[in-house]
Amino acid sequence: METLLAGAGGCTAYDVVLILRRGRHQVQGCSVKLSAERAETDPKVFTAIHMHFTVRGRGIPAAAVERAIALSHEKYCSATVMLGKTAAVSTSFEVLEA
Repeated sequence: METLLAGAGGCTAYDVVLILRRGRHQVQGCSVKLSAERAETDPKVFTAIHMHFTVRGRGIPAAAVERAIALSHEKYCSATVMLGKTAAVSTSFEVLEA
């Protein structure tokens, strides 16, 4: 289950960087910290997942990061879309000037 969660985080972080770079933003790094809750009964699926992104770069607008996360979560990251069938997925982010 931890590997599944890590895969969703990696998939989404990759998408975020790709989307920002396509928008010609100077991304130097992106990390994501995940936390999750699981059901108490078998098969103990994820019921809530939170992803906190830290994006490093130069002059990256918060709105661009927010849009990239939303696009990944809603359209591009099949792992997150799949997990979203049983879990409420929430996100937050911070942008650090590099």
